[in-house]
Amino acid sequence: MKVLLVTSEAVPYAKTGGLADVLGALPRALAQLGHDVRLVLPKYGTIDTAAHGFKEWGRLTVPTVSGPVCVVVEEGRLPGSDVAVFTIGHDPSFARRGLYGEAGADYPDNLQRFALFCRATLELLALAKAPRWTPDVLHAHDWPAALGLVYLRSLYARRPEFTRVAGLLTVHNLGYQGLFPAAAFPVTGLGNQFFTPKTLEFYGQVNLLKGGLVFADLITTVSPTYSREIQSPEFGFGLDGVLRERGDRLAGVVNGIDVDEWNPATDSSLPARYSASERAGKKICKAALQKELGLPVRDVPLLAAISRFTAQKGLDLIAAVLPELMQLDVQVALLGTGDPPLELQFQSLRMQYPDRLGVRIGFDEILAHNIEAGADLFLMPSRYEPCGLSQLYSMRYGTVPIVRKTGGLADTVVPYTPQTVAEGRATGFVFSDATPDALLTSILLALRVHANPSEWASLIQAGMALDMSWEKSAKKYEALYRRALELRAG
Repeated sequence: MKVLLVTSEAVPYAKTGGLADVLGALPRALAQLGHDVRLVLPKYGTIDTAAHGFKEWGRLTVPTVSGPVCVVVEEGRLPGSDVAVFTIGHDPSFARRGLYGEAGADYPDNLQRFALFCRATLELLALAKAPRWTPDVLHAHDWPAALGLVYLRSLYARRPEFTRVAGLLTVHNLGYQGLFPAAAFPVTGLGNQFFTPKTLEFYGQVNLLKGGLVFADLITTVSPTYSREIQSPEFGFGLDGVLRERGDRLAGVVNGIDVDEWNPATDSSLPARYSASERAGKKICKAALQKELGLPVRDVPLLAAISRFTAQKGLDLIAAVLPELMQLDVQVALLGTGDPPLELQFQSLRMQYPDRLGVRIGFDEILAHNIEAGADLFLMPSRYEPCGLSQLYSMRYGTVPIVRKTGGLADTVVPYTPQTVAEGRATGFVFSDATPDALLTSILLALRVHANPSEWASLIQAGMALDMSWEKSAKKYEALYRRALELRAG
């Protein structure tokens, strides 16, 4: 199949979160299955396309409500693959320091920016350039690309080359929907018939993600549990009714991870390498992490979290239990940035317990790898988590996760019970209620199990043995593409 992946970010070019990791890995995995895959994203000011070997492919004139706009298209290759990558360049729209905004504020013209990006993507496909390449599937990701699916079925619906193109929308996080004032709707170039409660109108606002949900042939989320959760008012962010209505077109596929980049046996950022069969290097990694964070090098349980410091990620729950944890013979390592009150709270606790708590505000990719390798337990008490990657990294690195039962965390971590550990299936600890007491109870259970070397080894072994590669996930997308094509064919 010919597949076009449309995204606002992808590693190694532009990243704000897990979306970029997925779009850096999924295209390669699909290509390895034999598909003709291409990727398109905006050319942000932070992308040095020359350094990545891009060359100008051509120039497009894109129709907009303000008149024709000229964009520059550059072409390169995704590292380690033959996947063609196209960037849509328009300096007034994209040559900025941020992707979506700066200093915590969204750019006020984001609707114009991503409407231009989506129309330019379709103009790129429609351009008569031999040999013409028309995808079988247009796979859009999150709200910045969702308008492309609306355009496919509206402004470009009468173009014969697009009639049979199937549209797939993947929702990585329903909490981000692309909401804009109703007065800005004309910027989309769509007629008023598309600004109704059945289409893009959402409580008096424009909702780009809703448009994608309505016009996609199939909708996916990044875990089966999350695909069910978002059909409920608690997790639906106002779109649960739309999702229930399209429930027969909704599926969940758990993300994979880059098993070459995240491999403790070959990870060059670690002070020592190790594997499931030979784990001695993990102790060296733990000692090195303790030194890096200014903690005494001691053989005590080391708990860690790498996260945005937000309530969605449950970091307030960690903050609430830390004073009690500090009374135990344990150490805790925290890496991340987020809500200023939580940052200050963690820094204050660090000053109170300098021998038990290590805190780094910010993000450091090498330190993240070293925390995954050096910790014994990894905390992910998220209130909601569409998929989550850190629990996968942790299990791969022999670090046992403690997670809340939600979204992808529920789908990827087999909870410890006497039966699951006896069967060699348990990979972590799972709790249900988003409360400090529930988190603390799960931590205390984990610490008791940690004191039992044979049970602990079983948890580590089961986690490190899991197949977390993108190949398995790519095969599920492959099946969904075929289903979307069948639906499009009628």
